[in-house]
Amino acid sequence: MQKKIIIQNLIKIYGKKPLTALRLFREGKKRDEILKDTGNILALNDISLEINQGEIFVLMGLSGSGKSTLARCINRLIRPTSGHIFIDGENVAHTDEKRMREIRLNKVSMVFQHFGLFPHKTVVENVEYGLKVRGVERINRRQKALETLEVVGLAKWANYQPTSLSGGMQQRVGLARALATDAEILLMDEAFSALDPLTRGEMQDELLRLQKELHKTIIFISHDMQEGLKLGDRIAVMKAGEIVQMGTSEELLTQPKNDYISAFTQEVNPAQFIKVGSIINKKVYLKIGQDSVSSVLKQMLQHDLGYIYVVDKQNRPIGLVKKEHLEILLQQGNEDIMQIIETDFRAIDASTSLEKIFHFYQQGFPLAVVNTEKEFQGMVAASDILTSLGKLGRNLD
Repeated sequence: MQKKIIIQNLIKIYGKKPLTALRLFREGKKRDEILKDTGNILALNDISLEINQGEIFVLMGLSGSGKSTLARCINRLIRPTSGHIFIDGENVAHTDEKRMREIRLNKVSMVFQHFGLFPHKTVVENVEYGLKVRGVERINRRQKALETLEVVGLAKWANYQPTSLSGGMQQRVGLARALATDAEILLMDEAFSALDPLTRGEMQDELLRLQKELHKTIIFISHDMQEGLKLGDRIAVMKAGEIVQMGTSEELLTQPKNDYISAFTQEVNPAQFIKVGSIINKKVYLKIGQDSVSSVLKQMLQHDLGYIYVVDKQNRPIGLVKKEHLEILLQQGNEDIMQIIETDFRAIDASTSLEKIFHFYQQGFPLAVVNTEKEFQGMVAASDILTSLGKLGRNLD
């Protein structure tokens, strides 16, 4: 996967003696010691990470963790004390201010927590503002702004003042302004935290919808773990200027590195984020025209299965059969599986969350899990889900 942003050994020190503090840091002094000796704050402590093109990367942490400082170093609103930040191979940590203005105008846009809209301008004028600063002709920037408002569902509000819009709508305007520049990277600093819970959820869904269409590289800053797990392809949890753990939602929930991560995730419903594909433990199947009844029964006995799925030559599930019915065929010397196949079954994509599949078990059958090509990956019974969540509960105690 192509790397869009590469951060290497990034250090940010706030205070009047940053170079003295940096020397102490390199001598092995800790954050509290540096503060005591110099009055300087080590805001970012030797951060290294890579962000993939087209992913939503969430920076998570409590107030003072360094997440906003890190984001602002990426677009150089804050100049790092030491280290490197590469965007498409260009080291923006050490480039001049003129070049950084070009990068902010063309490559990196920011969406703020409190909208940052101009109250005296109309919605469409707000959206086209970045294009105006870039020098785009009026007719072209207006057309682009209107097209972007259409994307976020606000085209009919183009000529209204921002104060006429709800908080959620104003945040959509802020998002549209960032999108109108066609910037490849979006920095979203607590972008939804000022919204009420219902509107916040709607904006999260809207962002995910837009991302499926636009495939931007998004750095999303949040202190809300539920929000971070929902939005992030990967999440970096920060504390005291350091990354405590980085990984997917499932990795943070199922493999917390320490008590800090466990505490951060303890109020989250894991069934919303753990994917079906991660708990598959029964991958046996019967392939039409290839497996004999006796060989399949041996597999079922070995794995203690009452059912087994049947797949075609493309490894796509076409039904399932019961053990007792296979035993009858074996007694009859009959290899015609199609006589006993049950075709009323449910196939679930491996990326589906556990929360969304509970009601499917009313049929009493294990679910067939498939990949994006509809190929059989294995089956998951209700007991597998309960076992998985039970283990997770013990891990988070």
